[in-house]
Amino acid sequence: MSSMNRIAWMWDEALQALERAERRHRHFYGLTGARSARPVWEPPADVFETDEHVHVLIALPGVATDAVTVEVVATGLIVSAERTPPADFSCMRVRRLEIPYGRFERHIELTSGQYVLKDRRMVDGCLELRLAKE
Repeated sequence: MSSMNRIAWMWDEALQALERAERRHRHFYGLTGARSARPVWEPPADVFETDEHVHVLIALPGVATDAVTVEVVATGLIVSAERTPPADFSCMRVRRLEIPYGRFERHIELTSGQYVLKDRRMVDGCLELRLAKE
């Protein structure tokens, strides 16, 4: 293989690896595009259930509790807000950007039934929701 072919092959392999990484990143964060009214990412969530309650943990570091909207709907929960970068970061060059920013919305399906939001609090960067089963 000539040196030119090796360089082209290595470049092609590097571009394919970057495409795979970007695809995984978009899949993990649910990214859909730049600033828009539509949600651009989905935070990870855990759901636990007892006989009386459903407990939901949603990873939202850097998001204020009162900025988050929580709706109990027929099929489950809709949690939404926006994470904005800190204002003092606007004059800096980005060296790495892994934490998603922008509007997010997370739909969490629950088993059929009636639920009432009883408690919400932010603990260690996670929004904790407690829903009573009615």
